Amino acid sequence: MSLLETLTSQISGKALEGLASQLGADSGTTSSAISAALPMIVGALARNASSKDGAASLANALDKDHDGGIMDNLTDFLGSTDNGPGGAILGHVFGNKRSGVEAGLSQMTGLNTGQAGSLLENLAPIVMGQLGRQKKSSGLGIEDLAGLLAGESNTARSQSGGAMDLLSSLLDQDGDGSMLDDIGGILGKFLK
Repeated sequence: MSLLETLTSQISGKALEGLASQLGADSGTTSSAISAALPMIVGALARNASSKDGAASLANALDKDHDGGIMDNLTDFLGSTDNGPGGAILGHVFGNKRSGVEAGLSQMTGLNTGQAGSLLENLAPIVMGQLGRQKKSSGLGIEDLAGLLAGESNTARSQSGGAMDLLSSLLDQDGDGSMLDDIGGILGKFLK
């Protein structure tokens, strides 16, 4: 099962209901929004991890702060209004484009911008937790981690182009079609 499939399957049932309640949205809208938001987070992580320094920073953050324990209490986490480190993770992953990503997600899903931001803040620690769990259980090295994220991002792009196209346009600051040259500023801050 892929990372995105694993995440989607785990954010279901009572966990989904708790998150929907917290957002003030129905479960159907929340589920659809999750399907758009998860690929955006994974795609941004993949872009950040596409450089050796970015991948090393991500691996260090996973080892230090994201061992996967959050996955053991997912229903409690999603039922709470405490988003843990979600805001800080989004700041590192999206940089100064975070508000644009939230606005874009809002337009795509029907959530308001505040709900979209809260959804992303809830999902970011879960993505990091699942990545940390997979890194540990599979013994993934830095290159393996970058490869996993790149593969997930490519799969997500082929399955949900809208969310990934939006992310690409938001993160490509100079409009040259490549985010790699734009992500340098974000990488300097990435998950330190």
